[in-house]
Parts: sequence; structure tokens; C-alpha cells
Amino acid sequence: VSQYTFAMCSYREKKSEPQELMQLEGYTVDYTDPHPGLQGGRMFFNAVKEGDTVIFASDDEQDRILWVQAMYRATGQSYKPVPAIQTQKLNPKGGTLHADAQLSGKDADRFQKHGMDEFISANPCKLDHAFLFRILQRQTLDHRLNDSYSCLGWFSPGQVFVLDEYCARYGVRGCHRHLCYLTELMEHSENGAVIDPTLLHYSFAFCASHVHGNRPDGIGTVSVEEKERFEEIKERLSSLLENQISHFRYCFPFGRPEGALKATLSLLERVLMKDIATPIPAEEVKKVVRKCLEKAALINYTRLTEYAKIEETMNQASPARKLEEILHLAELCIEVLQQNEEHHAEGREAFAWWPDLLAEHAEKFWALFTVDMDTALEAQPQDSWDSFPLFQLLNNFLRNDTLLCNGKFHKHLQEIFVPLVVRYVDLMESSIAQSIHRGFEQETWQPVKNIANSLPNVALPKVPSLPLNLPQIPNISTPSWMPSLYESTNGSATSEDLFWKLDALQMFVFDLHWPEQEFAHHLEQRLKLMASDMLEACVKRTRTAFELKLQKASKTTDLRIPASVCTMFNVLVDAKKQSTKLCALDGGQEQQYHSKIDDLIDNSVKEIISLLVSKFVSVLEGVLSKLSRYDEGTFFSSILSFTVKAAAKYVDVPKPGMDLADTYIMFVRQNQDILREKVNEEMYIEKLFDQWYSSSMKVICVWLTDRLDLQLHIYQLKTLIKIVKKTYRDFRLQGVLEGTLNSKTYDTVHRRLTVEEATASVSEGGGLQGITMKDSDEEEEG
Repeated sequence: VSQYTFAMCSYREKKSEPQELMQLEGYTVDYTDPHPGLQGGRMFFNAVKEGDTVIFASDDEQDRILWVQAMYRATGQSYKPVPAIQTQKLNPKGGTLHADAQLSGKDADRFQKHGMDEFISANPCKLDHAFLFRILQRQTLDHRLNDSYSCLGWFSPGQVFVLDEYCARYGVRGCHRHLCYLTELMEHSENGAVIDPTLLHYSFAFCASHVHGNRPDGIGTVSVEEKERFEEIKERLSSLLENQISHFRYCFPFGRPEGALKATLSLLERVLMKDIATPIPAEEVKKVVRKCLEKAALINYTRLTEYAKIEETMNQASPARKLEEILHLAELCIEVLQQNEEHHAEGREAFAWWPDLLAEHAEKFWALFTVDMDTALEAQPQDSWDSFPLFQLLNNFLRNDTLLCNGKFHKHLQEIFVPLVVRYVDLMESSIAQSIHRGFEQETWQPVKNIANSLPNVALPKVPSLPLNLPQIPNISTPSWMPSLYESTNGSATSEDLFWKLDALQMFVFDLHWPEQEFAHHLEQRLKLMASDMLEACVKRTRTAFELKLQKASKTTDLRIPASVCTMFNVLVDAKKQSTKLCALDGGQEQQYHSKIDDLIDNSVKEIISLLVSKFVSVLEGVLSKLSRYDEGTFFSSILSFTVKAAAKYVDVPKPGMDLADTYIMFVRQNQDILREKVNEEMYIEKLFDQWYSSSMKVICVWLTDRLDLQLHIYQLKTLIKIVKKTYRDFRLQGVLEGTLNSKTYDTVHRRLTVEEATASVSEGGGLQGITMKDSDEEEEG
């Protein structure tokens, strides 16, 4: 079959584009007789398609023959045109006469040349036409199977016509014809030729109807010899079909020829029937097919191991090499079974139980693989985790197959890897616990940046008393929370290492997709509870370190929150976020356990906020303590006032209240900025600022309440006015809500300072120098 489309084109002189074009596809070309009255040529031929005729002419016979041959090849027609022999002889009257006698002589020479004389002159009644037909049919089939394209054993229409004609002329029995045909087809099939099982089915059914006397027309005879030959052929055909089913991957590669496997199974059922009318029980057919597929499993696995050269590896290679080869073999086995399911599932069209038998075949196949797999795994050193990818590969295939999931091989696979998984989790739990203990002992509390770039490359710590180093957790993807760390500064190295390890371990176990629900739930529960315990230890160690760090911090206005304290705060914030993912399980005690961890973290955060607020308030109390020196009636106040007034006559005396207020305001602002910049949770910052503001106002209110009966010194008044007003404005800018800002405590402080301001204005005569509690003041912002 040509890949081109041919066309007849008519061109004008010196033109490159055709004037007319006619595609030859579907046309039949042949020689024709002369057409009187037509001009342009003397020798004619035509092309015919569905009643449409196009006539062509050439100048001479040779040119016509060349054109017809070219068009014959282009159309691809089955009929080959033959030029008529136009041997003419002029008679005396000017007419033409065909030389029949000369043609007969030529035919006779040709017959003699090919050795046909004996057959032409023989008496047909004395020949063994059954024997001759067998030879004719065999050679016809041999010729047919040698064609350049596959015929699957079917004769061409012309060959069928010749064979039918021979049987009709010389009385060859139909049963004999089909028995011979079956014999020839089976011989070719046994020698590797692809024969259509439907063709075998037709011939077998024809012979069976004769042998068992169940012809539809009620007419049919069979000889004793034909009956005996039929029984032999039936047994031989049964063996052939069973062998083809046992070699189904190679007899029907990639499901080709299409429908051949289904037809083979149907034919096998027909062959197993005792007679044409009595159906065979389905269990008997199933038993035969099951036996064939058991053989197929051995054949397929043997050929696969020969291809992979697995025996050589198992005998000589190192443990690592054995595991590598068994992993490769597992991939090949999965590919084979996937091909079986994809290309040979048509068997279910013949029998509904075919998928079940194919699943049994797969189990038998995996049982053979089990021997090599167990050998490779037994050779691995103790506490080696390199075999987990093998489990993941096999489990991911088996768990998605409804017939193989939790089957015999799948359960065997789980039994092998359960101890490994439990051992691995045990060692990881011990390793993580020790890394927490050692990490917090040596923790510098410096913030860790870009942790997603560094932590996955850190080798897991060595477990004491065990002669091994825990390897990198296999097949771990970057946790979902890591991308956010590229642009932020998070907690300490120990905490981030802990969160990553817990997440990586849980992802590893999740990626195992353990098929047995009870053990899978046990694993998940254990990892969640492990994470809860680890987070609890992390939170408690962090809180303890926070308290110690804060105790050592200064209580004066020189206090600036260290970066390490912010890091500790961030550790708790991250622990809160991670607990939702690492510790949460649906329902039951696990949910309560998770709630317990959440409560612990929340309480720790509250305590840390309270400790920070207490520290800040202690600084304010120190400032107020200094102002207490100016209380009315104290010895220091009298001396200080006299000294200041005396000195003011000669020099410009600085105002101590302003320095103290400015220093405190700077302390507040800078610590606000540090917390805002380095603590990552907005909600906790807002709570901290709310409590800081409320506690500060409460301390000032208490301090003023203790001095209800005293008039504030001018320096006390100026300092407090500035501190209160700047504190109010600064905390409002930090997002503290109006309800908190304008609390009753603030109102009390505001009224007291306003009254004191009015009193001082009268008595001092402008001694406040523009500092006032009014909102419209224009004192310099500092």
C-alpha cells in the first residue's frame, strides 16, 4: 500500500501548474478496443470508477502498455490488465481473422514446458483427489503465509474460489477439507506463525458438526478415518491452545492481533466440550485456564530474570548492589503486570472470571519475586533504611489494585517492613529527644535565617549506644511551612531543627501509605503524640530560658530587649503554628492531647507577656522612684529646691525632670520598635502593648493616689505630663484600641495631672514652660 496519492494531470505547454487533475484512487484501469471517431491517438485504455469512465489514448502499443502499467501500480487494484493479442491477418476481402489455431499451438507449447501434459491427459476418475487437494491446499497456504503482509491464515478470495472449484469438480469432502486445513494451520502456528483463532474455530466447528451429527441442515456424513483424525486433531488443538494461553504475552504481544486472546479462550471452551450440544461446566474451563496462567507466571518471571541477569547478581554482588538490582527487577515486574492489565484484559469479554484468574496469576508471579526479594533484604546490614524505596514502589502499585491490595504478597511485604518502620521511628524519636536536650544546652538563641536552605542538609544526630549514624530521611519533600522562612527571621536553630525533623518524619511515614488501616492509624497516632511531647519539652525549655534571660536584664531605662528574647518569643509562636499540623488528630484522646499542648503554649505565651510587661513596669517604677525624691515635705526636696533657686541666680540650671522623661520615652519607643520588628505574630504584639500600656497607667495612677494629700513638685508634674502624653500617643500609633487607651485609669491620671497643672500655673507663674495636658499644646516633639 503506497503512502502517496497519485493523480493524472493535464498541463498546458510551458506551464508548471496543471490545468486539470484527476486522483486515481478508487479507479480501475484496463485496455479497451479502438474508439472510431476519436482523435489524438490510435491505442486506447480507460479508467473506471463507479460508472464514471475516463478514456485515454496513446500513439503506439508500447506507450499504451507503459501507461497502463504505471496507472495499475498507482491505483493499487487487484485486477491486473492484460493486453489483448491482436494478431491480425488480412483476408482476401480485406477483413481480419483471429489465428485461433496458432494460439492453441502456443498454449500447447507452454503446457509442455511446465510439465502439465500428464495431468491434462490423465483420467480424473482414477486420481486420489483427496490426497491431491491436501497438497494443493498446503502449498496454497504456504504461498499465502509468505506474503509481505500478515493474512493470519485466511485465503484470498481468488484462492478460496480455486479450492471451492476443485472440491466441487472432483468431489472432495468438506470434512476432509477442513481437517486438512486444521492440520496445516496448527503446524504453522506451532512453528511460530500467527494464525487467527477465529479461523481455527470455524474449521473445528464445521468438523465437530459432522462428527457429532449436529449439522443445521440435518445432512452430513463422516468416515471412520475422519472421525479418528478429528479426535487426534482435537487433542492436538487443545494442547496448542493451552500453550498459547501459557505464553499469552508472547503469542498475543500488546494485545495483538486484536481480539485473538478472547477468541482463543472461546475456542478452548469449545474444544473442551465432549460434544457440540453439551456445554462444559465453567469450573472445568476455569481449572484449565488457571493451570495455564500458573505456567505463564513461571514463564514470564523466568524470562524477566534472564533479561535482568538477576541470578548472577544474587550470587556475587554486594548487599547494596543486590538491593539496587532487586529494585530494578521490581520496576520490571510492575511494568509486566501493568501491560497484562492494559493489553490482555479482553479475556473478560470471553469469561467474567478472567480478571480473578489474572489476579491469581499476578500473585503467583509475585510469589516467585518474593524469593529473590527476601534474599536481597536478608543480605542488608542491620538498621539499614535503604530498602524503604522498594516498599514504597511495590506498595504504591499494590494498594491501587483492588484485586492485589492486601493480597498474599502485599501482606508478606507488610510483615517484612513493619519491624523496620517501628525500629526507624524508635531511633528517630530517641535522636530527636536527645537533639532537643543537647541543643537547648548549647543554644545561643540567635535567630536563624533561610533555614530551608540549611537544615535539610544537616545529618541527623548519632544515637548513643548504637553503632550507626541515622541517614537522611528518604524521599522527604520540603515542608509546606518552609517557603515563608526565606523572607523572615524565625526561631532558634534547635527549634527549627526540631520542627523540620518532626515534619519530615511525619511526611516520610505518610508517603509510605501503609495499606493496613490499624497499623497506619497506630503510626499516625504515635507520631502525633511524639510531636506533642517534643513540642511540650521545647516550650518548657524555652520558657525557662526566657525567665532566666529576663532576670539578668537591666531594670533601668537602659534596658533594650535582646534579640535572644525575641527569638524565644518566636519559638513559642512557631510552636503554636506547628502544633496544629504536627499534633492534630481527629477525635478521641488525641484531640484532647492536642488541646493540652495548645493550652500549654497559650499559657506560656501569657506568662512571657506578663514577664515582659512586669520588666517594663519595673523600669517605670524606677523612674517614679526617682520622682519620689521631690515629694513635698521631704528633706531632699527642701535642699534641692533651695540649691536650685540659689544657683539659678548665677548659672543656667538644667531641668532634671525633662531628662528623666526623655530617657523613659526613648526607652519605650525603642523597645516598641524592637518588638514590632523581631516578633512575628501581630496578635501577641497587640496583647503585649495593651497590657504594657494598661499596667503603666495603673502604676502611675497608684503613684499619684499615694500623693492625694500632697501637691506635686513642679519637676514631678512636668515629667509625668510628658511621660503620660507621649505614652498615650506612642501606644495609639502602635495600634492600641481607643477603649484601652481611654480607660478609667487614664481618665483618673489625666484629671489629677490637669488639676495639678492648674494649681502650678497659679502658684509658679508659668513655671511649666509650655508643658500642658491639653491636646492643643505645641511643645517640641522629642
